[in-house]
Amino acid sequence: VAFASLFFILVSITTFCLETHEAFNIDVNVTETLVVGNTTTILLTHKVETEPILTYIEGVCVLWFTLEFLVRIICCPDKLLFVKNLLNIIDFVAILPFYLEVGLSGLSSKAARDVLGFLRVVRFVRILRIFKLTRHFVGLRVLGHTLRASTNEFLLLIIFLALGVLIFATMIYYAERIGAKTSDPRGSDHTHFKNIPIGFWWAVVTMTTLGYGDMYPKTWSGMVVGALCALAGVLTIAMPVPVIVNNFGMYYSLAMAKQKLPKKKKKHIPRPAPLDSPTYCKSDENSPRNSTQSDTCPLAVEEGAAERKRSGETPKVG
Repeated sequence: VAFASLFFILVSITTFCLETHEAFNIDVNVTETLVVGNTTTILLTHKVETEPILTYIEGVCVLWFTLEFLVRIICCPDKLLFVKNLLNIIDFVAILPFYLEVGLSGLSSKAARDVLGFLRVVRFVRILRIFKLTRHFVGLRVLGHTLRASTNEFLLLIIFLALGVLIFATMIYYAERIGAKTSDPRGSDHTHFKNIPIGFWWAVVTMTTLGYGDMYPKTWSGMVVGALCALAGVLTIAMPVPVIVNNFGMYYSLAMAKQKLPKKKKKHIPRPAPLDSPTYCKSDENSPRNSTQSDTCPLAVEEGAAERKRSGETPKVG
């Protein structure tokens, strides 16, 4: 079942990506009849439709996901806990738009077309099915546990980053104005930093060491601020990240150790055989020392002692 679920998840995500490719989009001429009072107007519009084969493949995947979802919700002992689970919510939200599209595709009203347009935008929810892989892969579960355990560190990182962005965006805005010409009253003709909010993007890109190069300082004072911003970004990221890495290593070690442990099997405790049974194996207490039955069944003594401990009996003293 896990392999089948993994297969359909990958097929569904592949179909979702191929639907956006030009090779699988067809231009269709649609003729609409518009009646206004006594006037009938025929409108010819162009419409882009997806290849039917991709729709059929997605339909098969949705049928599998629907069957899997229904089986799990029927067999689940706690329905309320099932509904609150994030992965189950993603399953439902990813399945529902397909059935709504099929139900509304035959309608020609404007409201139905508007709803269909909205559902096509909501298709991106299907990509969230990738999170269902956490049920079958230990590494993804470890990543989820790490993210939950490192919430404080992520908040700390965001706060540090926000403070740095605010400070350096303001500094770069005024630093670039130092080299402005007298003929430029705004001081923004020679720089990309027209205002402080635009500098937020540059500060985020610089502090996270991406450096797209779409915005950069052009004056010597701006370059100094840019260097300080890059150094501060490295230090900001370097402080909370080791804690997150340690959490990941801890959860990963626990997951690997759990996988190496032998699977627990339910111990089967046989009932004591009746005295008149031919398979009854006498223990040392009710058989002579030279009996061969106790030699051929060495576990009889231990099992008998264990049974007496459970029932509260005291062993006989010969």
